[in-house]
Amino acid sequence: MNIWGFRCCHCDKPLAIASQGICSSCYRLLSQKPYCGCCGAALTHYQLGCGKCLRDEPKWHRIVQISEYKAPLAEWIHRFKYQQNYWLDRMLARLLLLAIRNAQREFQLKLPEVIIPVPLFWQRQWKRGFNQAELIAQPISEWLQIPLDTQSLQRTRATRPQQELTASERRNNLRKAFCYQPIKNYQRVALVDDVVTTGSTMNMICIELLKQGVKEIQVWTLARA
Repeated sequence: MNIWGFRCCHCDKPLAIASQGICSSCYRLLSQKPYCGCCGAALTHYQLGCGKCLRDEPKWHRIVQISEYKAPLAEWIHRFKYQQNYWLDRMLARLLLLAIRNAQREFQLKLPEVIIPVPLFWQRQWKRGFNQAELIAQPISEWLQIPLDTQSLQRTRATRPQQELTASERRNNLRKAFCYQPIKNYQRVALVDDVVTTGSTMNMICIELLKQGVKEIQVWTLARA
């Protein structure tokens, strides 16, 4: 029951279930298509592994995503991340939860021992006022009853925005940017971030996790750009 008059974040119509954040009509606007459960590339049907993986294998083992980085999801992420629409965190997290459940059906995804949000460098987090990955990961941790670890993975230095750089510049930009010192001996980990673009950031983090003996790394993201 929506006794407080909550409305859909996209079309502004009253919601039948306030906690969902969007109405069923706007949910159907999402560009949800089958994808590769390894790299996230769009496919005609769900499968683990594809030609893109063979050419450029990611350092992680599984990926979960809501959809491609297109409207309206791209708009919601932008509002949440850059326009201080903090209240969109649980709506976006709920959409990611549905994607996780779908991955359990389509890819037989096994849930991890721990959820780790991708960290921001402290100056960027201080300027923005929050870490968007952590805000998304918190309710998912509650709903799935999986511990949230914000201590083991740290960003040790500031980096330039990846979209401004070439492939070789991206690798140099991220060198020694992350430090992973696990508080427990995790074997299966889920990394959470809002958007995965080239994958360079995730790959660099995964290298650090693999050095410390992590056996399976899952990437949970709102969108694959």
